[in-house]
Amino acid sequence: MADTVLDAQQNPDVQQPWAELGLKPDEYQRIRSILSRRPTSCELAMYSVMWSEHCSYKSSKVHLKRFGELPQETRVGAMLAGIGENAGVIDIGQGYAVTFKAESHNHPSYVEPYQGAATGVGGIVRDILAMGARPIGVMDPLRFGPLAAPDTARVLPGVVAGVGGYGNCLGLPNIGGEVVFDKTYAGNPLVNALCVGVLRHEDLHLAHASGVGNQVILYGAATGGDGIGGVSVLASETFTDSGPSKRPSVQVGDPFTEKLLIECTLELFAAKVVQGIQDLGGAGLSCATSELASAGDGGMHVDLDLVPLRDSSLSPEEILMSESQERMMAVVEPSKVAEFLAICDKWQVQATVVGEVTDGDHLVIDWRGETVVDVPPRTVAHEGPVYERPFARPAGLDAVQARTADVLPRVESGAELAEQLLIMVASPNLCDKSWVTDQYDRYVRGDSVLAQPEDAGMLRIDEETGLGVAIATDCNSRFAFLDPYEGAKLALAEAYRNVAVTGARPVAITDCLNFGSPEEPAVMWQFVEAIRGLVDGCRELGTPVTGGNVSFYNQTGTTPILPTPVVGVLGVIDDVARRTPVGFTTEGDAVWLLGENREELSGSVWADVFHDHLGGRPPVLDLDHEQRLADIMITASQEGLLSSAHDLADGGLAQVLVEAALRKGFGASVELPTIEPTAALFGESAGRVLISLAAEQQDRMGALCAEHEIRAQRLGTVTSPGESATLDVHDQFSLPLDQIRIAWAQTLPATLGSPT
Repeated sequence: MADTVLDAQQNPDVQQPWAELGLKPDEYQRIRSILSRRPTSCELAMYSVMWSEHCSYKSSKVHLKRFGELPQETRVGAMLAGIGENAGVIDIGQGYAVTFKAESHNHPSYVEPYQGAATGVGGIVRDILAMGARPIGVMDPLRFGPLAAPDTARVLPGVVAGVGGYGNCLGLPNIGGEVVFDKTYAGNPLVNALCVGVLRHEDLHLAHASGVGNQVILYGAATGGDGIGGVSVLASETFTDSGPSKRPSVQVGDPFTEKLLIECTLELFAAKVVQGIQDLGGAGLSCATSELASAGDGGMHVDLDLVPLRDSSLSPEEILMSESQERMMAVVEPSKVAEFLAICDKWQVQATVVGEVTDGDHLVIDWRGETVVDVPPRTVAHEGPVYERPFARPAGLDAVQARTADVLPRVESGAELAEQLLIMVASPNLCDKSWVTDQYDRYVRGDSVLAQPEDAGMLRIDEETGLGVAIATDCNSRFAFLDPYEGAKLALAEAYRNVAVTGARPVAITDCLNFGSPEEPAVMWQFVEAIRGLVDGCRELGTPVTGGNVSFYNQTGTTPILPTPVVGVLGVIDDVARRTPVGFTTEGDAVWLLGENREELSGSVWADVFHDHLGGRPPVLDLDHEQRLADIMITASQEGLLSSAHDLADGGLAQVLVEAALRKGFGASVELPTIEPTAALFGESAGRVLISLAAEQQDRMGALCAEHEIRAQRLGTVTSPGESATLDVHDQFSLPLDQIRIAWAQTLPATLGSPT
């Protein structure tokens, strides 16, 4: 085998498979220029996976730099680590920090739904672990093709089982996410995963290899043939209409090994025996070795013969490209190696010294007595290609925006509105998602304060003080299609609002930006506009971007997905005991609506469900209004004014009334805002919150709204729970809650059957 490896470098008659590995002609020539020679086959393998779109961000780097222009300070504390690290870290006070990040595992989850989703969870958990934090919760924004489509029946159950199976076995609560259906996701589901972890400030660890003579230790699972080229190749390819154009083996996860790896790593941190650390995710050893060396002093020597293998037939190229799961790489001082290995042995985690930090400036890797890699590590990990892809506003977008929902026919009677409400709540994007969420353990570890179907998940950080964090993920891809700049800001605003209605102060964001092929100017324009929207929105809201993920090539044939810039917002609450839930809780409470009501139906679920319509412009957004509204919600929580609060988004006022009523079974009697009834019920104007509160709190709440210049109107009253509970809309209709619940709850079980 050694002769074969060297042939690739020495024999000019051997054609190197650079194109098959996904490299462009100019990229291959650049590698030859960097090395001043033909690369070995191992070097070619390393460059190909590290220069893939998934690993190098070569089409997005020039635009992502704009996030670095944002202020790094938040209203609560500083960003302790940000873009460029495994995950962002935010100071939340009392000596605690929180790290959180979202990642995508889209294409692997289409190829093999269970393992693709499971290893997506495992990978993001290790990113959080690598920062020195204990993972404490996960979330899963998911998107699929039409619910009734045959392939959705294959993909969705497998993805949900994979997310739940891996997370449940790790003992991590799944506290939130989304399940969205749209025809553009057929053949290209989006499986985004978010993890949050907690650490003390002094426990922060970064990925770097410094200190000549320090030992490089690979620990965790052995390296196998699963996932060779995995996500680093899959995520850089467009799928054909008949399936993925490349089908490398998807990674196979073992959550029980990962659980041992987590506990072992946390004890290694506590023992202070780790100098630098990196998880092995996309690109495997190629990534871990080059990134550690690149971020350190620059020199590292690794012997591939020492890497524990599950398959002894693996070539050195395959060892370097394998994305086998549950592996970490640490840099350890020689005097601490024995203690490091002893801790790994205690946790039954395999650990092997595979190399050391050198005084050179190259990453050198040997195999069977021959040098198969000798490269400047920064050229692999951080100095890959950077493309300024051409972008152009889609030619047909003006016509799409001109086709507003204003011209769509609307019903005229209250009975017809009631019928539409029942159809709306049963529609795939508004129906009960407990078929999905009941497969997740939402309360393991005992610190879940709020979880699905609340507006945001909330976790207690400190039992003594009640310090906690709230997290929400959101994106309305229909709005992003109509106007990606405004759509990205609306995603940010919705997640920001969802966190604020719980009583937590939003302080930072992560993102997972899912788009079609960057080689298409129209798609690239959507991406650039979304970045611009997030930068402008974050600057106005004062929320730094701590990190995130870009996922390109999400399209089947020539059909890209709707642009889907998922935004995760993290907020801090000083005492989780004062959180505000979404459901009505007390008969006789007043029901108020905060915010402006406009006739905004373009891009709405109503337009989609009843007219298969997508046109016009997204709702008007006022971020100053969003900040003032958030301040009200936080102050109201601190003063104990509210019984419940629920933001308005998909489905409008009708959906929020239904969800608030069904949560605890209380009815409601309300009047509609004074605009056209269809728009009043189903319009999706931004910046609105439905609240319930005791009669004696109304004066103070009214004063608070007046002080912050937020419109508030009383709609009605929470009514009695039980079998006779109803949703009464004055002068329009009255529906029994039991009838609404049946419509809302039956959709997923009727289509998907019982969870397996």
